[in-house]
Amino acid sequence: MSKNDGTLWVDRYRPTSLEKLDIHTDLTNQLKKMCTSDNLPHLLFYGPSGAGKKTRVKAVLRSLFGASVEKVKVEHKAIKINTKTIEISIVSSSHHVEVNPSDVEFQDRVVVQEIIKEIAQSVPLDAGTAQKSFKVVVLHEVDKLSKDAQHALRRTMEKYVATCRLILVCNSTSKVIDPLRSRCLPVRVPLPTIKEITSTLQSIAKKEGVNLSTDLANRIAEQSGRNLRKAILSFEAAKVKQYPFAPNQVIERADWEDFIKQMADEISQEQSPQRLQLIRSRFYELLVHCIPPEIIMKNLTMELLGRVDTELKYDVVKWAAHYEQRMQTGSKPIFHLEAFVAKFMSLYKQFLSGLLE
Repeated sequence: MSKNDGTLWVDRYRPTSLEKLDIHTDLTNQLKKMCTSDNLPHLLFYGPSGAGKKTRVKAVLRSLFGASVEKVKVEHKAIKINTKTIEISIVSSSHHVEVNPSDVEFQDRVVVQEIIKEIAQSVPLDAGTAQKSFKVVVLHEVDKLSKDAQHALRRTMEKYVATCRLILVCNSTSKVIDPLRSRCLPVRVPLPTIKEITSTLQSIAKKEGVNLSTDLANRIAEQSGRNLRKAILSFEAAKVKQYPFAPNQVIERADWEDFIKQMADEISQEQSPQRLQLIRSRFYELLVHCIPPEIIMKNLTMELLGRVDTELKYDVVKWAAHYEQRMQTGSKPIFHLEAFVAKFMSLYKQFLSGLLE
């Protein structure tokens, strides 16, 4: 592939088949065996962000249906619900459909049923030459589906099991109902090790003709938090900013990460209603730029933990978990993010007052 085709390295060097996956080889071998079977079960891929779940799903599809599965089209499908019509984007080939039903929030139940019903009842154009007798529906962010949608999904997948297989993708199975989990084969995709990320970065550097030292590759891998996608993006950003690399090359953080760090400084410097109002506007800015509220909560908590005494750390983690759980069951993340900051300010102010006394 051309080095100047304009694509990011994370996309350019994404493995397209199971044979090209060199991370978690045991898992890859298991998936190869499943793909050769005529009775593929429903699959549930789960694991942290950046572990490679979507890459493995695409590799499984390629192994099942061949190169034709990569001839995809993106379309906006209109689904009528009573008098209301909602639109959802789907990616499809002649063998599969990919969709994120959580995008439509409380209408996700109808979307799930309609899409699975439609693909299960249709016959592929090349059915005579198809390797498998079924189609595949890939559902992303299943853990964000409502309980009603998950129950509807469980009933629908039972009804069309003869002509349709489901591949579900999520970060955590804790929010997936037991009846749905029990009907799928769970496939855990763990984060790659620092050594595996370093090896991948050096492999990309070799293909790009870039001189990357082992020390810099290790630092990028460690700062990424073992998130492979983030590590590759950081590597490319570092190369764009300064190359040849300096011995003490600075690895840039994402703008939103620096923004949250600044918020943590502001919270620890002053605890007042005026400062809380300022933090609220900061939260809105992050949410408007599509930073997930769970990521905001996690990163802000980690930044605050680095600024408090050991005595307070247990309470900070406890209340962060409390408001994160409420955020999952509520409808307005801003309320729970702000409530967590207000609680932290109260705890921190009491702690400082105790020190003064």
